[in-house]
Amino acid sequence: MATVAFEPAAVEAPSTAAGPSTRFFSEGDGHAVLLLHGLASSPLELRYLSRYLQGEGFTVCVPVIEGYSAGSLELPMERWVENAVREFDALAARYERVSVCGLSIGGALALRLIRARPNAQALVLLSLTLSYDGWAIPWYRFLLDWAYYTPLRSRYRYREAEPFGLRNEALRAKIARAMQRNAFSEVGPSTISLLALHEASRLSRAARREVSAIENDTLVIHAIDDETSSPRNPRYVIDHIGASFLRTVWLDDSYHMITSDNEREIVARETAVFLRESEVARGAGREGGQPVVSKALARRLRQLAAVGQR
Repeated sequence: MATVAFEPAAVEAPSTAAGPSTRFFSEGDGHAVLLLHGLASSPLELRYLSRYLQGEGFTVCVPVIEGYSAGSLELPMERWVENAVREFDALAARYERVSVCGLSIGGALALRLIRARPNAQALVLLSLTLSYDGWAIPWYRFLLDWAYYTPLRSRYRYREAEPFGLRNEALRAKIARAMQRNAFSEVGPSTISLLALHEASRLSRAARREVSAIENDTLVIHAIDDETSSPRNPRYVIDHIGASFLRTVWLDDSYHMITSDNEREIVARETAVFLRESEVARGAGREGGQPVVSKALARRLRQLAAVGQR
């Protein structure tokens, strides 16, 4: 199944060259996965994960969110949530199940979305960012909240710096070159406006307040050495979320951009397995009542059975 562009009104369009404003859609089975990229970035951040889920049979949509994604006019965070909910509703009108996956600040956006749409199948939080508190965040980061209320509001842009969320040195060097030449790379923009950072902080605070009310099946994947958002971010969700089916995966060979870094295969595999297990746990199935079992889930079930026998 080839990945194609997908327009907001659920109209498929011909495939185009991938760029910051290109959304991805791939038709699969009745379980659709809505993937939300990071702040002021693009679907390119989720390209590997989306293709993996496509290969596992899921319907996959990685949209461009007006007011949030790169290349669109910046809007208040309430509009980000409204536009993300609109994307969810378009999928829910066509598919039996819809899960939501968010990367970085996209995780905070996913939390707000799923609070508005509790009928979602499952929630996946990758490198969840509720606070920029990683080891590479500059000491003056807290001053940016104050700077928003000064004339700097419309002029200052935060510049991304090494390691660019990447532990993989070869990929990091490639991204560094891209950041020097362009305003954008496959792991995000070279700079982020003060307005976007301010709205992201508002979004994260709102998401934090609502975590305990979320009961959807939840998967959390986070790198222990995340330089942007420390493990305190996912820990807050793990300790407070109301989900009865909760899984946590800690990575030890990646930084923030876990969908592109050394363990991207683990991220993709664990996401696919969890979503299929969520289907089984919720009693979802294909025609005839047979559960949907991917190759990855079949392998996991065999491994669990072998451990049980030992």
